[in-house]
Amino acid sequence: MLSLVIAFQVSAQTDAENLKKIYDNSLTNGMSYKWLDHLSNQIGGRLSGSLNAERAVEYTKAEFEKLGLDNVWLQPVMVPRWVRGAPEFAYIETSPGMTTNVNICALGGSIATPNGGVKANVIEVGTYKDLEQLGEEKIKGKIVFINRPMQADLIHTFEAYGGCSSERYSGAREAAKYGAVGVIVRSLNLRLDDYPHTGSMSYGDLPNSKRIPSAAISTNDAELLSSMLALTPNLKFSFSQYCKQLADVQSYNVIGEITGSEFPNEIIVVGGHLDSWDLGDGSHDDGAGVVQSMDVLRLLKESGIRPKRTIRAVLFMNEENGLRGGRKYAEEAQRKGEKHVFALESDSGGFTPRGFSFQSSDAMLAKVQSWSDLFKPYLIHFFEKGYSGADIRPLYKEGSDIVLAGLRPDSQRYFDHHHAANDTFEHVNKRELELGAATMASLVYLIDKYGTDTISNTNELKD
Repeated sequence: MLSLVIAFQVSAQTDAENLKKIYDNSLTNGMSYKWLDHLSNQIGGRLSGSLNAERAVEYTKAEFEKLGLDNVWLQPVMVPRWVRGAPEFAYIETSPGMTTNVNICALGGSIATPNGGVKANVIEVGTYKDLEQLGEEKIKGKIVFINRPMQADLIHTFEAYGGCSSERYSGAREAAKYGAVGVIVRSLNLRLDDYPHTGSMSYGDLPNSKRIPSAAISTNDAELLSSMLALTPNLKFSFSQYCKQLADVQSYNVIGEITGSEFPNEIIVVGGHLDSWDLGDGSHDDGAGVVQSMDVLRLLKESGIRPKRTIRAVLFMNEENGLRGGRKYAEEAQRKGEKHVFALESDSGGFTPRGFSFQSSDAMLAKVQSWSDLFKPYLIHFFEKGYSGADIRPLYKEGSDIVLAGLRPDSQRYFDHHHAANDTFEHVNKRELELGAATMASLVYLIDKYGTDTISNTNELKD
């Protein structure tokens, strides 16, 4: 018994020392901030199918190769190509000649307005579900304004986002059924500002002839429009946008890996998505997750840690408007019969890391929570069940034993920048970014060392 206690203490001491090496290396010699600087300031926004997305693929592949990894390759994937075109323009008209300009942006996947734009009376709703009660008589020929704020009293801001993202995604499809000529959606932002926030929307199976243009309006201007409607119900709203959907193009997931020394066929994935929206440079969403995932491999190598299992960093393409990169990766993994035991995604911004959320069995969560003392010196405390990440989610199949996890940074400022023109490099703090990379590398180190063999096949990932 004494020998077991001693062995446990020695192992815990080794783990603490290795985590310190990882954190020290990231904070004093990290590469994540330098890589993000190039992605953001030399390349910029990386919308799927764009030239910038292609340049990002080339750059990150080259940086992987500089790390001396065991394998680096590109995984082809066909992606949609939606382009914004000329800047959007919109105004509120209270009477002929009396107009107030407002800030809007087309939602990703929307059609353009007709030449000359759309100008019509406005009907305001809190959610697209209100449309059914109003009916075609009150909606036909009008612009539907969906003014649903994110729920401010939710501490976990991703819950607030999830609570109203369906308005952005499905608003145009639903409004078109009642004869609306356009849709304006309040931006998904907890702050009042002048930045409209884009994001994906879908017409579903709606015929092309019935599709209507859809745009997001800044939160300040949503408040303005709502107050002006209360005073002047017959005001008109005018907007013009020039976006279009082009043919699919080929792009790539970028992959680098360190081959496992003992269990090379057991794969641990860490990743983020390389594409971004086009309004800013995608620093928080998801340049941060990309460079943190890249640095996980470098930190393990620089800390002298030789993984037992294969550690693979995957930079997924097309998370924002199709998720084709994540699905393609899962399809190829299944086709090759690869055994993925753990996947970790960073797609919540480069803010101060707080911990992780897990899609796993209770037994696996308990195992991770037993490591909490190792993370206390770095103020990492959150180890709970929850959402992992969109790109890694397709790896789970019925009966799978894979454990999925997501890095959880402080999210209070994330939606100030999400999908907006102010998602730019200067809003990322170097130290916070590097702490996130070290936190991810530390969890990967522990998962690799101790495995995931306590997980039971409970199908809990289905929920």
